[in-house]
Amino acid sequence: ATAAELEQKGVEVVGHVADLGGDGASLKQAIEASAQKLGGLDILVQNVSAMAVGPTEADWEKSFQTDILGTIRSVDACLPYLEQSTAAAIVVVGTTAAISGTGGPQPYGAMKAGLLHYVSGLAHSLAAKQIRANTVSPSSVYFEGGVWHRVKEHMPERFEQTIARNPSGRMATPEEVAKAVVYLASPCASFITGVNLVVDGGLTQRVQF
Repeated sequence: ATAAELEQKGVEVVGHVADLGGDGASLKQAIEASAQKLGGLDILVQNVSAMAVGPTEADWEKSFQTDILGTIRSVDACLPYLEQSTAAAIVVVGTTAAISGTGGPQPYGAMKAGLLHYVSGLAHSLAAKQIRANTVSPSSVYFEGGVWHRVKEHMPERFEQTIARNPSGRMATPEEVAKAVVYLASPCASFITGVNLVVDGGLTQRVQF
């Protein structure tokens, strides 16, 4: 459906369904097929998560397979093509939960914190190849049909408490997060690599280093 919608806007689209778990074979095939169809790859945007918040070992395993190994497999599959690009960039979408905690031992924030470390090392190791790697970490993002839309409908008190904690008085929009991703992926950020760009309206009070 997403591919069809983009095609209607005149965009060349290649769409594949792939499993980030398992052995990663279908993911690699999807990336290779896309690169061949498009004539190469310049940018990888990794925006996927198991969204696991449960305490069980199965929750941790699912989160590790999807968030950590899924990202590593995507990067590994894209690297041969990114190395041929003159403007290669990797952007991983994280979360402020990785830098501020989640109020309990949840796999979601822990795995995203691991990705911050991974991307930092990736940026250092790929800099000589002129491949940049950065992270965008948004706070809560509100859109119709999303997690926080459902929270608003079914747990309004929690929704209002979350809004109240943000000094900007609202949640981020998908477009605001997307613009941060586009910036870091673009030549406008040609000398920026290894950073974690926080998009949170001032929610997290920390020295960004």
